[in-house]
Amino acid sequence: MDHQNSMEDDETTNSATDASSTPKIHTTSVFQHVPLAPEIPVYAVMAACSKDPSPLKVNLGMGVYRTEEGKPVMLNVVREAEQQLVNDLSAIKEYLPITGIAEYNQLSAKLTFGADSSAIKEDRVTTVQCLSGSGSLRIGADFLARHHHNHTIYISEPTYRNHPNFFLIAGFEVKYYRYYDPKTCGLDFQGLLEDLGSASSGSVVLLQACGHNPTGVDPTLQQWEQIRQLMRSRELLPFFDCAYQGFVSGNLDVDAQSVRLFVADGGECLAAQSYSKIMGVYGERVGALHLVCKTADLASKVEGQLKLVIRPMYSNPPIHGASIVAAILKDRDLYNQWTIELKAMVDRITSIRRQLFSVLYCRGTPGDWTHIMKQVGMFTLSGLNAEQVAFMTKDYHIYMSSDGRINMAGLSAKTVPYVADAIHAAVTRMSKSVI
Repeated sequence: MDHQNSMEDDETTNSATDASSTPKIHTTSVFQHVPLAPEIPVYAVMAACSKDPSPLKVNLGMGVYRTEEGKPVMLNVVREAEQQLVNDLSAIKEYLPITGIAEYNQLSAKLTFGADSSAIKEDRVTTVQCLSGSGSLRIGADFLARHHHNHTIYISEPTYRNHPNFFLIAGFEVKYYRYYDPKTCGLDFQGLLEDLGSASSGSVVLLQACGHNPTGVDPTLQQWEQIRQLMRSRELLPFFDCAYQGFVSGNLDVDAQSVRLFVADGGECLAAQSYSKIMGVYGERVGALHLVCKTADLASKVEGQLKLVIRPMYSNPPIHGASIVAAILKDRDLYNQWTIELKAMVDRITSIRRQLFSVLYCRGTPGDWTHIMKQVGMFTLSGLNAEQVAFMTKDYHIYMSSDGRINMAGLSAKTVPYVADAIHAAVTRMSKSVI
Protein backbone atom coordinates (compact mmCIF):
# COMPACT_ATOMS: atom_id res chain seq x y z
CA MET A 1 0.00 0.00 0.00
CA ASP A 2 1.46 3.33 -0.95
CA HIS A 3 1.60 6.34 1.31
CA GLN A 4 -1.27 8.15 -0.47
CA ASN A 5 -3.66 5.21 -0.14
CA SER A 6 -2.73 4.87 3.52
CA MET A 7 -3.66 8.50 4.18
CA GLU A 8 -6.99 8.07 2.37
CA ASP A 9 -7.78 4.96 4.41
CA ASP A 10 -6.98 6.84 7.62
CA GLU A 11 -9.25 9.71 6.64
CA THR A 12 -12.04 7.29 5.82
CA THR A 13 -11.61 5.54 9.15
CA ASN A 14 -11.48 8.83 11.10
CA SER A 15 -14.53 10.12 9.25
CA ALA A 16 -16.51 7.02 10.16
CA THR A 17 -15.34 7.26 13.75
CA ASP A 18 -16.31 10.95 14.01
CA ALA A 19 -19.75 10.27 12.52
CA SER A 20 -20.48 7.47 14.95
CA SER A 21 -19.31 9.48 17.97
CA THR A 22 -21.30 12.61 17.11
CA PRO A 23 -24.60 12.72 19.12
CA LYS A 24 -27.74 12.74 17.05
CA ILE A 25 -29.62 16.01 17.08
CA HIS A 26 -33.29 15.36 17.76
CA THR A 27 -35.73 17.17 15.52
CA THR A 28 -38.33 17.41 18.29
CA SER A 29 -38.04 19.49 21.46
CA VAL A 30 -38.14 18.05 24.95
CA PHE A 31 -40.53 20.92 25.66
CA GLN A 32 -42.94 20.16 22.80
CA HIS A 33 -45.65 19.02 25.18
CA VAL A 34 -45.58 22.28 27.18
CA PRO A 35 -49.02 23.86 26.71
CA LEU A 36 -49.55 27.52 25.93
CA ALA A 37 -50.25 29.28 29.21
CA PRO A 38 -53.14 31.71 29.51
CA GLU A 39 -52.21 35.34 29.97
CA ILE A 40 -52.22 36.66 33.51
CA PRO A 41 -55.19 39.08 33.41
CA VAL A 42 -53.73 42.14 35.11
CA TYR A 43 -50.55 41.96 33.02
CA ALA A 44 -52.57 41.40 29.85
CA VAL A 45 -54.51 44.59 30.60
CA MET A 46 -51.26 46.47 31.18
CA ALA A 47 -49.76 45.16 27.92
CA ALA A 48 -52.88 46.04 25.92
CA CYS A 49 -52.87 49.56 27.33
CA SER A 50 -49.19 50.08 26.54
CA LYS A 51 -49.78 49.08 22.89
CA ASP A 52 -52.78 51.38 22.47
CA PRO A 53 -51.65 54.50 20.57
CA SER A 54 -54.70 56.53 21.60
CA PRO A 55 -53.86 59.76 23.46
CA LEU A 56 -57.12 59.31 25.37
CA LYS A 57 -56.20 55.99 26.99
CA VAL A 58 -56.49 55.63 30.77
CA ASN A 59 -54.95 52.76 32.73
CA LEU A 60 -57.02 51.82 35.78
CA GLY A 61 -55.76 48.25 35.96
CA MET A 62 -52.58 47.38 37.85
CA GLY A 63 -52.48 48.49 41.48
CA VAL A 64 -49.79 51.14 41.43
CA TYR A 65 -50.04 54.73 42.56
CA ARG A 66 -49.89 57.49 39.98
CA THR A 67 -49.46 61.22 40.50
CA GLU A 68 -52.04 63.78 39.38
CA GLU A 69 -50.03 63.98 36.14
CA GLY A 70 -50.32 60.23 35.65
CA LYS A 71 -46.64 59.62 36.40
CA PRO A 72 -45.13 56.88 38.59
CA VAL A 73 -44.50 58.04 42.12
CA MET A 74 -41.04 58.42 43.64
CA LEU A 75 -41.30 59.72 47.18
CA ASN A 76 -38.86 62.46 48.09
CA VAL A 77 -38.08 60.67 51.32
CA VAL A 78 -37.07 57.56 49.39
CA ARG A 79 -34.73 59.62 47.21
CA GLU A 80 -33.20 61.20 50.31
CA ALA A 81 -32.72 57.87 52.08
CA GLU A 82 -31.22 56.34 48.96
CA GLN A 83 -28.79 59.24 48.62
CA GLN A 84 -27.68 58.69 52.21
CA LEU A 85 -26.93 55.08 51.36
CA VAL A 86 -24.95 56.09 48.28
CA ASN A 87 -22.87 58.52 50.35
CA ASP A 88 -22.12 55.93 53.02
CA LEU A 89 -18.65 54.73 52.03
CA SER A 90 -18.71 52.09 54.77
CA ALA A 91 -21.60 50.26 53.12
CA ILE A 92 -20.88 46.81 51.73
CA LYS A 93 -22.73 44.45 49.39
CA GLU A 94 -21.98 41.10 50.98
CA TYR A 95 -24.64 38.43 51.38
CA LEU A 96 -27.24 39.06 54.05
CA PRO A 97 -28.19 36.42 56.60
CA ILE A 98 -31.01 34.12 55.48
CA THR A 99 -33.48 36.14 57.57
CA GLY A 100 -32.32 39.48 56.15
CA ILE A 101 -31.28 42.72 57.84
CA ALA A 102 -31.90 42.38 61.59
CA GLU A 103 -32.56 46.09 62.12
CA TYR A 104 -35.03 46.15 59.24
CA ASN A 105 -36.89 43.18 60.70
CA GLN A 106 -37.12 44.79 64.14
CA LEU A 107 -38.37 48.09 62.73
CA SER A 108 -40.89 46.34 60.49
CA ALA A 109 -42.31 44.36 63.41
CA LYS A 110 -42.73 47.57 65.42
CA LEU A 111 -44.48 49.25 62.50
CA THR A 112 -46.95 46.38 62.21
CA PHE A 113 -47.59 45.53 65.86
CA GLY A 114 -46.72 48.82 67.58
CA ALA A 115 -43.58 49.79 69.49
CA ASP A 116 -45.29 48.92 72.78
CA SER A 117 -46.47 45.49 71.64
CA SER A 118 -46.22 42.96 74.45
CA ALA A 119 -45.52 40.25 71.90
CA ILE A 120 -42.38 42.10 70.76
CA LYS A 121 -41.26 42.85 74.32
CA GLU A 122 -41.65 39.17 75.23
CA ASP A 123 -39.68 38.06 72.13
CA ARG A 124 -42.69 36.13 70.83
CA VAL A 125 -42.41 37.62 67.33
CA THR A 126 -40.09 36.18 64.72
CA THR A 127 -39.58 38.17 61.53
CA VAL A 128 -37.86 37.33 58.26
CA GLN A 129 -37.20 39.75 55.43
CA CYS A 130 -38.95 38.54 52.27
CA LEU A 131 -39.54 39.53 48.67
CA SER A 132 -42.39 41.98 49.18
CA GLY A 133 -45.90 40.82 50.11
CA SER A 134 -46.04 38.01 47.56
CA GLY A 135 -42.81 36.48 48.77
CA SER A 136 -43.93 36.79 52.38
CA LEU A 137 -47.19 34.98 51.65
CA ARG A 138 -45.38 32.22 49.77
CA ILE A 139 -42.86 31.64 52.56
CA GLY A 140 -45.68 31.61 55.09
CA ALA A 141 -47.68 29.13 53.01
CA ASP A 142 -44.73 26.76 52.67
CA PHE A 143 -43.93 26.99 56.38
CA LEU A 144 -47.54 26.18 57.33
CA ALA A 145 -47.64 23.30 54.85
CA ARG A 146 -44.70 21.75 56.69
CA HIS A 147 -45.62 22.54 60.28
CA HIS A 148 -49.37 23.17 60.63
CA HIS A 149 -51.70 20.21 61.06
CA ASN A 150 -54.59 21.66 59.05
CA HIS A 151 -53.98 22.25 55.32
CA THR A 152 -57.21 24.11 54.62
CA ILE A 153 -57.22 27.86 54.10
CA TYR A 154 -60.22 30.16 53.83
CA ILE A 155 -59.85 33.20 51.56
CA SER A 156 -62.33 36.03 51.02
CA GLU A 157 -64.60 35.98 47.99
CA PRO A 158 -63.51 37.97 46.01
CA THR A 159 -59.81 38.45 46.72
CA TYR A 160 -56.52 39.47 45.15
CA ARG A 161 -56.22 37.03 42.25
CA ASN A 162 -52.78 35.76 43.24
CA HIS A 163 -53.81 34.85 46.79
CA PRO A 164 -55.00 31.28 46.07
CA ASN A 165 -51.84 30.48 44.10
CA PHE A 166 -49.52 30.86 47.09
CA PHE A 167 -51.43 28.22 49.00
CA LEU A 168 -52.43 25.86 46.19
CA ILE A 169 -48.80 25.40 45.19
CA ALA A 170 -47.96 24.64 48.83
CA GLY A 171 -50.57 21.88 48.89
CA PHE A 172 -53.42 23.63 50.68
CA GLU A 173 -57.09 23.10 49.98
CA VAL A 174 -58.48 26.55 49.26
CA LYS A 175 -61.98 27.41 50.39
CA TYR A 176 -63.74 30.77 50.37
CA TYR A 177 -65.76 32.77 52.85
CA ARG A 178 -68.37 35.29 51.81
CA TYR A 179 -67.10 38.86 51.98
CA TYR A 180 -68.56 41.20 49.37
CA ASP A 181 -72.26 41.83 48.80
CA PRO A 182 -72.78 42.99 45.19
CA LYS A 183 -76.26 44.25 46.04
CA THR A 184 -74.96 46.79 48.54
CA CYS A 185 -71.38 47.05 47.22
CA GLY A 186 -70.45 46.54 50.87
CA LEU A 187 -69.50 43.84 53.35
CA ASP A 188 -71.50 40.63 53.64
CA PHE A 189 -70.73 40.44 57.33
CA GLN A 190 -73.35 37.87 58.22
CA GLY A 191 -72.19 35.58 55.42
CA LEU A 192 -68.59 36.00 56.59
CA LEU A 193 -69.46 35.00 60.15
CA GLU A 194 -71.49 32.01 59.01
CA ASP A 195 -68.74 30.67 56.75
CA LEU A 196 -65.95 31.10 59.29
CA GLY A 197 -68.24 29.69 61.98
CA SER A 198 -68.54 26.46 60.00
CA ALA A 199 -64.82 26.17 59.20
CA SER A 200 -63.02 23.16 60.64
CA SER A 201 -60.94 23.78 63.75
CA GLY A 202 -57.37 24.73 62.96
CA SER A 203 -58.10 26.04 59.46
CA VAL A 204 -56.03 28.99 58.31
CA VAL A 205 -57.93 32.18 57.44
CA LEU A 206 -56.38 34.78 55.15
CA LEU A 207 -57.43 38.28 56.21
CA GLN A 208 -56.58 41.58 54.54
CA ALA A 209 -55.65 44.00 57.31
CA CYS A 210 -57.03 47.07 55.52
CA GLY A 211 -57.70 48.42 52.03
CA HIS A 212 -59.23 45.15 50.85
CA ASN A 213 -58.22 44.23 47.29
CA PRO A 214 -60.26 44.27 45.06
CA THR A 215 -63.34 45.59 46.87
CA GLY A 216 -62.15 48.57 48.90
CA VAL A 217 -64.50 47.30 51.64
CA ASP A 218 -63.14 46.89 55.18
CA PRO A 219 -64.85 45.69 58.38
CA THR A 220 -65.32 48.26 61.13
CA LEU A 221 -63.23 47.91 64.27
CA GLN A 222 -66.27 46.48 66.06
CA GLN A 223 -66.73 43.92 63.29
CA TRP A 224 -63.06 43.02 63.50
CA GLU A 225 -63.53 42.32 67.19
CA GLN A 226 -66.42 39.97 66.40
CA ILE A 227 -64.28 38.24 63.79
CA ARG A 228 -61.49 37.85 66.34
CA GLN A 229 -63.78 36.35 68.96
CA LEU A 230 -65.26 33.90 66.47
CA MET A 231 -61.88 32.82 65.10
CA ARG A 232 -60.37 32.32 68.54
CA SER A 233 -63.38 30.31 69.69
CA ARG A 234 -63.08 28.10 66.59
CA GLU A 235 -59.26 27.91 66.93
CA LEU A 236 -58.78 29.30 63.43
CA LEU A 237 -55.30 30.59 62.58
CA PRO A 238 -55.22 34.19 61.27
CA PHE A 239 -52.86 35.01 58.40
CA PHE A 240 -52.92 38.75 57.67
CA ASP A 241 -51.94 40.33 54.36
CA CYS A 242 -50.72 43.82 55.30
CA ALA A 243 -50.09 45.57 52.00
CA TYR A 244 -51.72 48.94 52.67
CA GLN A 245 -50.93 50.02 56.23
CA GLY A 246 -51.30 53.81 56.27
CA PHE A 247 -52.68 53.84 52.74
CA VAL A 248 -56.32 53.80 53.87
CA SER A 249 -56.67 56.38 56.63
CA GLY A 250 -53.29 58.04 56.25
CA ASN A 251 -52.51 56.91 59.80
CA LEU A 252 -50.17 53.94 60.23
CA ASP A 253 -51.48 53.01 63.68
CA VAL A 254 -55.16 53.24 62.75
CA ASP A 255 -54.68 50.98 59.74
CA ALA A 256 -52.92 48.35 61.88
CA GLN A 257 -55.72 48.04 64.44
CA SER A 258 -57.15 44.84 62.99
CA VAL A 259 -53.83 43.01 63.31
CA ARG A 260 -53.12 44.39 66.76
CA LEU A 261 -56.46 43.15 68.06
CA PHE A 262 -55.37 39.59 67.30
CA VAL A 263 -51.96 40.09 68.88
CA ALA A 264 -53.23 41.75 72.05
CA ASP A 265 -55.21 38.67 73.09
CA GLY A 266 -52.03 36.60 73.39
CA GLY A 267 -52.95 34.29 70.52
CA GLU A 268 -50.88 33.33 67.51
CA CYS A 269 -51.02 34.73 63.98
CA LEU A 270 -49.02 35.41 60.84
CA ALA A 271 -48.66 38.70 58.98
CA ALA A 272 -47.22 39.30 55.50
CA GLN A 273 -46.02 42.88 55.15
CA SER A 274 -45.26 44.89 52.01
CA TYR A 275 -43.73 48.32 51.48
CA SER A 276 -44.48 48.48 47.75
CA LYS A 277 -47.51 50.76 47.89
CA ILE A 278 -46.88 52.64 51.12
CA MET A 279 -43.35 53.72 50.17
CA GLY A 280 -43.61 53.47 46.39
CA VAL A 281 -40.72 50.97 46.27
CA TYR A 282 -42.55 48.49 44.02
CA GLY A 283 -39.55 47.23 42.06
CA GLU A 284 -37.36 46.86 45.14
CA ARG A 285 -39.59 44.00 46.38
CA VAL A 286 -39.39 44.86 50.08
CA GLY A 287 -41.46 42.89 52.55
CA ALA A 288 -41.43 40.81 55.72
CA LEU A 289 -43.16 37.81 57.22
CA HIS A 290 -44.01 37.97 60.92
CA LEU A 291 -45.07 35.05 63.08
CA VAL A 292 -46.45 35.75 66.54
CA CYS A 293 -45.99 32.72 68.78
CA LYS A 294 -47.09 31.73 72.28
CA THR A 295 -43.59 31.81 73.73
CA ALA A 296 -40.12 33.13 72.93
CA ASP A 297 -38.82 29.56 72.72
CA LEU A 298 -41.37 28.71 70.04
CA ALA A 299 -40.52 31.89 68.13
CA SER A 300 -36.88 30.84 68.07
CA LYS A 301 -37.77 27.38 66.75
CA VAL A 302 -40.04 28.89 64.11
CA GLU A 303 -37.23 31.15 62.89
CA GLY A 304 -34.97 28.15 62.47
CA GLN A 305 -37.56 26.36 60.36
CA LEU A 306 -38.23 29.48 58.27
CA LYS A 307 -34.54 29.49 57.36
CA LEU A 308 -34.95 25.96 56.02
CA VAL A 309 -37.83 27.12 53.83
CA ILE A 310 -35.95 30.14 52.48
CA ARG A 311 -32.54 28.55 51.93
CA PRO A 312 -33.46 26.39 48.88
CA MET A 313 -35.61 29.17 47.37
CA TYR A 314 -33.36 32.22 47.16
CA SER A 315 -30.89 31.67 50.02
CA ASN A 316 -31.04 35.26 51.29
CA PRO A 317 -32.86 38.47 50.39
CA PRO A 318 -31.57 41.55 48.51
CA ILE A 319 -30.03 44.36 50.50
CA HIS A 320 -30.83 47.65 48.78
CA GLY A 321 -34.60 48.07 49.16
CA ALA A 322 -34.64 46.94 52.78
CA SER A 323 -31.79 49.34 53.54
CA ILE A 324 -33.88 52.22 52.16
CA VAL A 325 -36.85 51.25 54.32
CA ALA A 326 -34.73 50.79 57.44
CA ALA A 327 -33.10 54.19 56.91
CA ILE A 328 -36.54 55.83 56.83
CA LEU A 329 -38.01 53.93 59.76
CA LYS A 330 -35.10 54.57 62.13
CA ASP A 331 -34.66 58.30 61.44
CA ARG A 332 -37.26 60.52 63.10
CA ASP A 333 -37.05 63.27 60.45
CA LEU A 334 -37.25 60.84 57.54
CA TYR A 335 -40.07 58.93 59.22
CA ASN A 336 -42.09 62.12 59.72
CA GLN A 337 -41.44 63.16 56.13
CA TRP A 338 -42.67 59.75 54.97
CA THR A 339 -45.92 60.00 56.94
CA ILE A 340 -46.58 63.43 55.38
CA GLU A 341 -46.03 62.12 51.86
CA LEU A 342 -48.09 59.00 52.61
CA LYS A 343 -50.97 61.14 53.89
CA ALA A 344 -50.78 63.28 50.74
CA MET A 345 -51.24 60.17 48.56
CA VAL A 346 -54.22 59.09 50.64
CA ASP A 347 -55.77 62.56 50.48
CA ARG A 348 -55.44 62.61 46.69
CA ILE A 349 -57.22 59.26 46.36
CA THR A 350 -59.98 60.46 48.70
CA SER A 351 -60.38 63.59 46.60
CA ILE A 352 -60.58 61.50 43.42
CA ARG A 353 -63.35 59.40 44.98
CA ARG A 354 -65.36 62.54 45.72
CA GLN A 355 -64.82 63.90 42.22
CA LEU A 356 -65.84 60.69 40.46
CA PHE A 357 -68.97 60.30 42.57
CA SER A 358 -69.89 63.96 42.06
CA VAL A 359 -69.57 63.79 38.27
CA LEU A 360 -71.60 60.56 38.04
CA TYR A 361 -74.26 62.05 40.30
CA CYS A 362 -74.45 65.28 38.30
CA ARG A 363 -74.74 63.34 35.03
CA GLY A 364 -77.61 61.36 36.46
CA THR A 365 -75.86 58.07 35.76
CA PRO A 366 -78.30 55.25 36.63
CA GLY A 367 -77.52 53.43 39.85
CA ASP A 368 -76.39 54.24 43.36
CA TRP A 369 -72.75 55.29 43.27
CA THR A 370 -72.32 56.11 46.95
CA HIS A 371 -70.17 53.01 47.36
CA ILE A 372 -67.36 54.92 45.64
CA MET A 373 -67.29 57.21 48.68
CA LYS A 374 -67.76 54.43 51.23
CA GLN A 375 -65.06 52.14 49.91
CA VAL A 376 -61.49 52.84 50.97
CA GLY A 377 -57.90 52.47 49.87
CA MET A 378 -56.53 52.14 46.38
CA PHE A 379 -59.36 50.14 44.83
CA THR A 380 -63.07 50.39 44.14
CA LEU A 381 -65.12 47.47 42.93
CA SER A 382 -67.27 49.62 40.69
CA GLY A 383 -70.13 47.22 39.99
CA LEU A 384 -69.48 47.35 36.26
CA ASN A 385 -69.71 43.93 34.61
CA ALA A 386 -67.34 42.38 32.08
CA GLU A 387 -69.47 43.48 29.11
CA GLN A 388 -69.48 47.08 30.27
CA VAL A 389 -65.73 47.02 30.93
CA ALA A 390 -65.11 45.65 27.42
CA PHE A 391 -67.27 48.44 25.97
CA MET A 392 -65.27 51.10 27.85
CA THR A 393 -62.01 49.62 26.60
CA LYS A 394 -63.15 49.40 22.98
CA ASP A 395 -64.92 52.75 22.69
CA TYR A 396 -63.07 54.87 25.27
CA HIS A 397 -59.62 53.24 25.58
CA ILE A 398 -60.10 52.79 29.33
CA TYR A 399 -58.31 49.73 30.70
CA MET A 400 -59.34 47.95 33.89
CA SER A 401 -59.94 44.47 35.30
CA SER A 402 -62.88 42.60 33.81
CA ASP A 403 -64.48 42.38 37.28
CA GLY A 404 -64.88 46.16 37.27
CA ARG A 405 -62.11 46.90 39.75
CA ILE A 406 -60.88 50.49 39.41
CA ASN A 407 -57.47 51.61 40.64
CA MET A 408 -58.53 54.99 42.00
CA ALA A 409 -54.92 56.18 42.04
CA GLY A 410 -54.89 55.84 38.24
CA LEU A 411 -57.44 58.65 37.95
CA SER A 412 -56.81 62.38 38.05
CA ALA A 413 -58.88 65.55 38.08
CA LYS A 414 -58.26 65.74 34.32
CA THR A 415 -59.41 62.20 33.50
CA VAL A 416 -62.34 61.88 35.95
CA PRO A 417 -64.89 63.58 33.61
CA TYR A 418 -63.80 61.41 30.68
CA VAL A 419 -63.99 58.18 32.72
CA ALA A 420 -67.36 59.25 34.14
CA ASP A 421 -68.63 59.77 30.58
CA ALA A 422 -67.46 56.25 29.72
CA ILE A 423 -69.16 54.75 32.78
CA HIS A 424 -72.36 56.64 32.00
CA ALA A 425 -72.31 55.36 28.41
CA ALA A 426 -71.56 51.80 29.50
CA VAL A 427 -74.38 51.74 32.05
CA THR A 428 -76.99 53.35 29.78
CA ARG A 429 -76.11 51.46 26.57
CA MET A 430 -75.10 48.03 27.80
CA SER A 431 -77.64 45.62 29.26
CA LYS A 432 -77.57 43.80 32.60
CA SER A 433 -76.04 46.54 34.69
CA VAL A 434 -75.05 45.17 38.08
CA ILE A 435 -74.93 48.56 39.77
